[in-house]
Amino acid sequence: MRQISAVEPELPARRRVAFYSHDTQGLGHVRRTSLLARAVVDADPDVDVLLLSGAREATSLPLPERTEVVTLPRVGKDPDRGYGPRTWAGTLDDVVRVRAGVIDGALAAFRPDVLVVDKVPLGVGGELLPALRCLRAEGGTACVLGLRDVLDTPEVAVREWREQRSTSVIERFFDEVWVYGDARVYDPLTEYALPEHVAARAVFTGYLGRGRASTTSTGYLGRGRTVGTPAPTSADPYVLCLVGGGQDGAALAEAFAAAPLPPGHRGVLVTGPYLPEAARDRLHAVAAGRDDLEVHAFVRDVVPLIEGAAAVVTMGGYNSVCELLASGRPGLVVPRTHPRAEQLVRARRLADLGLLDVLVGAITPDRVGAWLARTAVDDAPRRPEVDVDLDGLSRVPELVDALVDRLAHRDEAPARPAAATPHPQDQEEEHRATA
Repeated sequence: MRQISAVEPELPARRRVAFYSHDTQGLGHVRRTSLLARAVVDADPDVDVLLLSGAREATSLPLPERTEVVTLPRVGKDPDRGYGPRTWAGTLDDVVRVRAGVIDGALAAFRPDVLVVDKVPLGVGGELLPALRCLRAEGGTACVLGLRDVLDTPEVAVREWREQRSTSVIERFFDEVWVYGDARVYDPLTEYALPEHVAARAVFTGYLGRGRASTTSTGYLGRGRTVGTPAPTSADPYVLCLVGGGQDGAALAEAFAAAPLPPGHRGVLVTGPYLPEAARDRLHAVAAGRDDLEVHAFVRDVVPLIEGAAAVVTMGGYNSVCELLASGRPGLVVPRTHPRAEQLVRARRLADLGLLDVLVGAITPDRVGAWLARTAVDDAPRRPEVDVDLDGLSRVPELVDALVDRLAHRDEAPARPAAATPHPQDQEEEHRATA
């Protein structure tokens, strides 16, 4: 139980916004969170931001001014044992107790005007529950659940939504649900038949597409060796391959590394920091034998790299697709299909709109090379123009402003007292792994 001093120091008038990202695997969630933080800071010179994340790479991403990161003990997912501590010995409950204490203490001290929770309403194993319960009792924080456009296939998403009791959690703790997408492309409210109580809180922000380029310089952070020149230039045509964090991108990375490249073009491959070491060694061996391929582990700001490419081959994570759409570059998406079909669902919907191509099935050098040969040429046919909303990053600060204004003008009402003992549903949810 957190202790709050009876006499608290007067706080400055600056606005405070906190973001939580569970980050059990990959960089996608924390990248999205850091982009939202930058959008809020860029729009308001009088805001302080706190990021809560389980990805230590959060401190290596381009972060805006007036932003601090609290990194949590890491959680990983084992195919056989499920979720548990990534570094420590013990169980998921062990690491969740530590994470919950850090989250609750940080939010109690920071006292945000707005808290934005990424994807999982109660966090890993219910770790957000103590903090949400206290924030709701104190009444000074607007809580938002942020969802990407596609969660999974409708069958899986609906089942998990019910198992996690997400509707009741949203009703109890969240003021709004932000959907980072365009309902004309994919409407999760309809696809997943979400109840009216959720729909009433939902706001479609548009995809977080435009405005992603960092204000900091682009750089390569070397986890492992780097082969090739430091970065391509406009005078050096190149085709690009991205595999997200890299934890399941070896097949695509190796196919691209062995693919025939269009004449006059170099190949640039970004493996991500989580690519298995054995796969990274194989890729460097291939690159050492070619004079038209360079391999990098991690890129601080990938947007200029995408914008300069003649064509882009990428996995189908939310961030990668947003960057691809915003760049207007020809793209081939090779979606992950297991354990979640989220990437496949999104890629097929966007392909139906003529915005990109999709490669499903065998990932071979010949298939990748054939697409590059058709696409990475000056007279390649242009994609049909579809009016997809890509302006979510400029819209989110407006939503923050509206929530803070609503709090400031809300009629005073007695705060709901914090229960001496947890609500029965709280006890059940606290032990439910909701990642």
